[in-house]
Amino acid sequence: MLKSGESFETETYRKADVRLLPFLFLCYILAYLDRVNVGFAKLQMLKDLSLTDAAFATGAGIFFIGYFFFEVPSNVLLKKFGARMWIARIMISWGVISACMMFVRGERSFYALRFLLGIAEAGFFPGIIFYLTLWYPSKHRSTRTAWFVAAIAVSGVIGNPVSGWIMDRLSGAANLAGWQWLFLGEGIPSIVVGFWVIYYLDSSIEEAKWLTAEEKALLASNLLAEDQHKTQHKLMDAFTSGKVWALCAIYFTLMVGLYGIAFWLPTIVKAFGIKGYFGVGLISAVPYGVAVIGMILLSHHSDRTGERRLHYVVNVTAGAVGLILSGVFAYQPVLAIIFLSIGTLGVIGSMPLFWPLPSAFLAGTAAAAGIGIVNSVGNLGGYFGPNIPIWARAVSSDKSAALYIISAILMVGAVLTYFFIPKTLRVKVGS
Repeated sequence: MLKSGESFETETYRKADVRLLPFLFLCYILAYLDRVNVGFAKLQMLKDLSLTDAAFATGAGIFFIGYFFFEVPSNVLLKKFGARMWIARIMISWGVISACMMFVRGERSFYALRFLLGIAEAGFFPGIIFYLTLWYPSKHRSTRTAWFVAAIAVSGVIGNPVSGWIMDRLSGAANLAGWQWLFLGEGIPSIVVGFWVIYYLDSSIEEAKWLTAEEKALLASNLLAEDQHKTQHKLMDAFTSGKVWALCAIYFTLMVGLYGIAFWLPTIVKAFGIKGYFGVGLISAVPYGVAVIGMILLSHHSDRTGERRLHYVVNVTAGAVGLILSGVFAYQPVLAIIFLSIGTLGVIGSMPLFWPLPSAFLAGTAAAAGIGIVNSVGNLGGYFGPNIPIWARAVSSDKSAALYIISAILMVGAVLTYFFIPKTLRVKVGS
């Protein structure tokens, strides 16, 4: 018999939180580190391999081309084969390829391994977003998504100092450069955790032996009640939905901002005159630390009110203004870091506000495919973001021109959200 009551429901979701969120959080920290640690390796490997900034930007961005082509198929296969085995496959394969980045010898091998890394990781992020829809209805999802997406910011808080420490302390050990140790040291943990996924993660509520029958029934009934109000369930619904393609464009602008910051932040900080890779890592961690705190507060307020659209628009706009001001005050390091922190919050803090939107009107296979489409098309912004500083140099001598361009693109996303995402696309609060 199904138990009822707010306290029972709260306790059941807390139980799911404790079981799922810390583990998914760890997985995404490793995913994001293996994706963007090339930005830190750049400080050393470009000189060692005689690579240009343009070659680095191309290699950093080519990851997202492989990601684009394999994203939707990967997400559909996750639904077919189950989250446990498919997420394990993704993590093990990207861990191996990330570690193999230590063998890069020039432009061609750099491009090839970055492209393969994109193929290997395709499906992970949207797969986890879809996985959360199998456990939490929309009214509970933004805060949970925030805890997961916070891994991006935490990976910066933890990963940047660790990356700097590895490159400072291990350069020359066993005749390997610091950047080679960086790729090896941050690739192996993904392989280990990938095997852990097989034994730890459950593909559905029904598989969860750590839930009682009553708890399973509660979670399943909440999801069923929500799905009955969704209008798009079939695979083709995801491809023919105008809202899905509007979300693709909006997410594209957000990814331009995210990876424009992520791949170049260590370089920006080093230009302040910071000595040593570890020092660069510590200062680079500050914007991410601000983003961790801010995104949790924003997401909690969004869940409490049920409003997503204006939360997203206001936060992205604030982030765009922050990036502009960080460029204006580029020669005053303290102010520049303060405004870079606001810009980073505007980008990373908007992701958990964004991702409940697709699943507000998509269900079943349409949800898996729709989330995959939005993430794959949107992540092409990850190709353009790292290249914007290179392109900006060709048209302007202002070193902050790239930040201004990224800010303008973020503002386009805010405008699209305001005019193309309906006010009525809200989540219900309360039971």
